[in-house]
Amino acid sequence: MTPETDTAQQMQQLTERINYLNYQYYQNSISEVPDVEFDRMLKQLQELEEKHPDLRQPNSPTLRVGGTITKNFKTVYHKWPMLSLSNTYSEEDLREFDKRVRKAIGEEIEYVCEQKFDGVAISLTYENGQFVQGATRGDGTRGDDITANVRTIHDVPLQVHGQGFPDLFEVRGEVFLPLQVFEQLNTEREEAGEQLLANPRNAASGTLKQQDSAIVASRKLGCFSYSFHSATNSFDTHSESLQAIQKWGFKVSDTWRKCSGIEAVLAYINEWETKRFDLPIATDGVVVKVNSYALQEELGYTAKSPRWAIAYKYAAMSAATRLQGIQYQVGRTGAVTPVALLEPVLLAGTVVKRASVHNANEIQRLDLRLGDTVFVEKGGEIIPKITGVDFEKRPADSQPILYPTECPACGTPLVRTEGEAHFYCPNDEGCPPQIKAKLEHFISRKAMNIDGLGPETIEQLYKTELVRNAADLYDLTFEQLVGLERMGEKSANNILASLEKSKETPYARVLFALGIRFVGSTVAKKLAEQLPDLEALRGATYEELLAINEIGDRIANSIIQYFQNPAHVQLVERLKASGLNFKAENTAPEMESEKLAGSTFVISGVFQSVSREELQQLIQSHGGKVVSSISAKLSYLVAGDKMGPAKLEKAGKLGIKILTEDEFLALIQE
Repeated sequence: MTPETDTAQQMQQLTERINYLNYQYYQNSISEVPDVEFDRMLKQLQELEEKHPDLRQPNSPTLRVGGTITKNFKTVYHKWPMLSLSNTYSEEDLREFDKRVRKAIGEEIEYVCEQKFDGVAISLTYENGQFVQGATRGDGTRGDDITANVRTIHDVPLQVHGQGFPDLFEVRGEVFLPLQVFEQLNTEREEAGEQLLANPRNAASGTLKQQDSAIVASRKLGCFSYSFHSATNSFDTHSESLQAIQKWGFKVSDTWRKCSGIEAVLAYINEWETKRFDLPIATDGVVVKVNSYALQEELGYTAKSPRWAIAYKYAAMSAATRLQGIQYQVGRTGAVTPVALLEPVLLAGTVVKRASVHNANEIQRLDLRLGDTVFVEKGGEIIPKITGVDFEKRPADSQPILYPTECPACGTPLVRTEGEAHFYCPNDEGCPPQIKAKLEHFISRKAMNIDGLGPETIEQLYKTELVRNAADLYDLTFEQLVGLERMGEKSANNILASLEKSKETPYARVLFALGIRFVGSTVAKKLAEQLPDLEALRGATYEELLAINEIGDRIANSIIQYFQNPAHVQLVERLKASGLNFKAENTAPEMESEKLAGSTFVISGVFQSVSREELQQLIQSHGGKVVSSISAKLSYLVAGDKMGPAKLEKAGKLGIKILTEDEFLALIQE
């Protein structure tokens, strides 16, 4: 057996083992091996694939982490049209639907009721059990090819399990953003002063259209599969197909039910009217389908929808209650967020005492006043929101709510940057909730991942004045920790060991942990790729930062302002002295030639076959230098699609040579 055969066999075994463990974990909720063991196998497979890319399988489990850049989503045609359903909001319409079906069929009907999940419909195509294409619904006839992004969703099997499936088939499903992930994303965006995502559905839709599949992977999308299509009649009923695809490895929600007759359908709808709020995904109704495929065929279709299915939509859950007060919370970045305190009211099966208001603009738009009777709604959102005021019940002596001019936590005058919705407390080094929130962010799993430290311990460390910033954590001693309440020797040692281990954290995550405003985990990765150490980041000019893909004006200014603050510089220097990693590994591209030595380039626009980062690496690997601004000394402007006309005009006036993507690639191949 040759070494290559050995390697191929090893990769095949790792792939099969990881796929099996993924199936057990995501479909059966069984964790057969510790996370560290799973990560070790995945890393081993990634390393083998990097050394032997020709042996990498098309549906390797390493594709789950993303990384593919898609410039344009090509259009694909659906083999079976993705039709929309007729909607109804009333029991009367449902009974009328049942009458029409029974009149056409002439017998009592068995239906299948399913939750109508509020996500994004997609089609999944399989050939010989292998996932080959994922597409959006589009106009029902054609959609966008989002295969690379769909591969990152763990609920979508890359290889079908079991037997009995056709050579070619399609499964339809609903991609969704779990409510917990949606809430976390909005919390991070609110703290960063960014516009909040409207609802989980819009967030899922926007995620699926990201050009970078690594971003899609980080969002932890889910997918419930709900229908099966093939050229052969594999099943007699829809319920049989659901049971089969679940056995094959597809995630099917266990909320569906067979219902004999319309009364059973109505009972299901009534049961789930409030029960649905316990689900990990937003849902706004129930889909009712005739179970028999033969009867579906007999009933047929209208031009827009099937005659054998209908969607019942629940009315948005709303209640009226009294606004008792406004509480102002200070987040990690100093953003002051108002939260409405309500007279407790029952809404969607839970007692609601608080509601989201978002910012000062929203208070003004709603014309909120203390004592008002307000309408509170809970639809697809997690946190109830105030949607309006009953002005007829407004107290005669009510006064407009005056937004605070000083920080409710430390008394510092608030500031508001032009064009932003939030007021901010600028006292980031002395405002208690900001300090504690920064520390909690620093130790979090996505940042430094320091086990043993949590909000309660951070609170104690702050109260005892042992810790005021992240660098203080690395000065903690065993004696100081065991002196805390409910802190034993074992816990203290675990914290110290975890702090020591955190010094191995990659540079990109250290940057994210610093909590620089607008620098999330994705932006931190981009910075680490292009500015490979702390000195390069601190010394980067505004133009150099803007030249990095996905870095805009707001992020560039925030980074520069961060390092202009002496307290921040001191903090970073202390962290560096403590042994934290402020240098990326293997970022410099390997030199291939000196063809571009002495030449400078500006890259602008969107490119088809390579990303901007790949272009930059190509230039550097052939001896060239990438700069951010156009001047008379510039050698070339590499121009892609959608580049700004101002750069083109300036380059033309200065006589700069403009290269298309193909011309540049030809230049380095000469």
